Amino acid sequence: MDLTAFILSRTGLPNKSVSNTLKLIDEGGTIPFIARYRKEMTGNLDELQIEKISRLKDEFDELEKRRKSILKLIEEEGALTPELEQKIKEAMELSRLEDLYLPYKKTRKTRADVAKELGLEPLARILMAQNSPNISKVAERYVGSKVTSVEEAISGAKDIAAEWINEHQLVRSKLRRLFQLKGIITSKVIKKKSEVDEAQKYKSYFDWDEGIRNIASHRLMAIMRAHKEGFVRLKVDVDKEKAFDLTSGIILKDQQNSCTPFVQEAIEDSLKRLLLPALSNEALSEAKEKADEEAIRVFAENLRQLLMAPPLGGKRILAIDPGFKSGCKVVCLDDHGDLKHNETIYPHPPQREQAIASKKIKSLVNAYNIEAIAIGNGTASRETEFFVKKIPFDRDVQVFVVNEAGASVYSASKIARAEFPNFDVTVRGAVSIGRRLADPLAELVKIDPKSIGVGQYQHDVDQVKMKKELDRVVESCVNKIGVNVNTASGALLSYVSGVGPSLAENIIAYRSEAGGIGSRDELLKVPRLGAKAFEQAAGFLRISDPKNPLDNSSVHPESYKVVEKMARDLGVKVKELIGNKDLLNRIDPENYISEQTGIFTLKDIISELEKPGVDPRKSAKVFEFDPNVKTIADLRSGMKLPGIVNNITNFGCFVDIGIKESGLVHISKLANEFISDVNSVVKLHQHVQVTVLEVDESRKRVQLSMID
Repeated sequence: MDLTAFILSRTGLPNKSVSNTLKLIDEGGTIPFIARYRKEMTGNLDELQIEKISRLKDEFDELEKRRKSILKLIEEEGALTPELEQKIKEAMELSRLEDLYLPYKKTRKTRADVAKELGLEPLARILMAQNSPNISKVAERYVGSKVTSVEEAISGAKDIAAEWINEHQLVRSKLRRLFQLKGIITSKVIKKKSEVDEAQKYKSYFDWDEGIRNIASHRLMAIMRAHKEGFVRLKVDVDKEKAFDLTSGIILKDQQNSCTPFVQEAIEDSLKRLLLPALSNEALSEAKEKADEEAIRVFAENLRQLLMAPPLGGKRILAIDPGFKSGCKVVCLDDHGDLKHNETIYPHPPQREQAIASKKIKSLVNAYNIEAIAIGNGTASRETEFFVKKIPFDRDVQVFVVNEAGASVYSASKIARAEFPNFDVTVRGAVSIGRRLADPLAELVKIDPKSIGVGQYQHDVDQVKMKKELDRVVESCVNKIGVNVNTASGALLSYVSGVGPSLAENIIAYRSEAGGIGSRDELLKVPRLGAKAFEQAAGFLRISDPKNPLDNSSVHPESYKVVEKMARDLGVKVKELIGNKDLLNRIDPENYISEQTGIFTLKDIISELEKPGVDPRKSAKVFEFDPNVKTIADLRSGMKLPGIVNNITNFGCFVDIGIKESGLVHISKLANEFISDVNSVVKLHQHVQVTVLEVDESRKRVQLSMID
């Protein structure tokens, strides 16, 4: 099976779409570029479909790499037969490949190896043939100086038979399926650890069992973490009688004779010592892999929502990183996010300099024409919000509470040090809070996604897979919105299709030296930004106030001539065409179809000309928490409160209700009807109304409901 057939068998997508997409990927096309500008070739596949093709391509490449390695290893042993080679070439699953390789895998000396060295392999073959009327008499032939008794000979033959049973392809396939369908995950507390404080969060799993097929990914992750931390023992079991019956049905002959009892003993030994332990580990590993995929999916979706959160836009912002003893760090940013001023105020205990702090904030708002105030949602956030809202400003100033997760990671990063080499981490953290309000995406791309805190068990999953998926999400969001090439940071530019960190640095160096980039064509003057990179990147890079208005749109330069022809046919200039719905409605895209430009691209062009460069995100809105709720001690069952969704998991969502502890709305409390996907009901940053169900002040846990 070749790559295209492999992908077709797993997607059901049209052959031409898959073949063309693979060709574009091989030519260096990025997923955003292919999805946006090569719709005719892909048959209008969306980003998710193209990403799936890309992922399956990687999976196939890994399979092929392992296949070649196995073929080479077996060939080096001189054991590669034409029949075995064909089976290996036809195998389309890694587990099948490993099963075929198992008899040739070089490991430590086994009991079967010892028996073979004693010359007992022929006896094992007679035993497994199961047609000898008296196997004990046959075994007498093998008794000698090395083998001292019939019992020892038969025991050695059984060891060899057990290994053969372990390597039997059909046996492994049937048992593997049994584990997949009927396997039970069991966790038992390690008694001496049961009273340890750190173990109490895993108390639910001290005596737990559940079908591996149905266990929720977050539950498996929790059990595996408890096992990793040494609080529980974990295993996957199947019904041993069922396993024996399945294996016997394949190995035992219908006609019983003197060999049958010994073969049954070999089956039992193979199951207990070889098959069940190995397949149990494999089943757990497979379940973990699926749980990883689900956790990564949840994290990726949360990250996408966070990156696409509503921006306030180019406003002059005063940002506050709140604190008690160390004070509140205050910074003033202009409408480009540049730092203009910083200092520290002490409105809270122990200093309580509220009058001085109030006067200072009011003065800064006036001096820097501040339009909005951003307050981090960490320690002292609510107290700072109440303090700021009591200040009598001379102008209308909106006050926002901003999620500051990961700001401390940014403030100590290489990117932050490069941006603000002369300021300490407290200033950098406050700047990050302010910039997050202005444009969440532009600021969050500077932080390792794992540090943003919008997932579940992100530190327990496959880190390579997670990084790849999260990078893909960031790339998708950046390119969906587009980037101003003259103001974007290096971190933001690096995620643009076809750019990357090295070219991003070159773009910044060029624009600094040239005093800005005036057109998309000028990008070709950037060192090492060649034709291929330009093709991939140009449509996603914007030029503000350009000579050619199309340079500030998502219309790709390769399509400029089509737009110019449309304008000529209507007797107007391109500039007059942009945003003119009446003129655009007069264009029949069918008239402009060519070998280079198809109907999907033409419809996209006309849609973009109607609202060029429009940010698809909504605008940020001020949110008001209940002023009577400041700490968990203020909560009572039955209270109805406003809140903001700040994390989503498979088992529910967490809601910020204005106190340090976020409350959990379990998936069963999201709606009156059954819900299988939390994201079908809520999104990150959604404003919701919740009811307090239960407050556990000692454990700092709050249970909420969204059911009316």
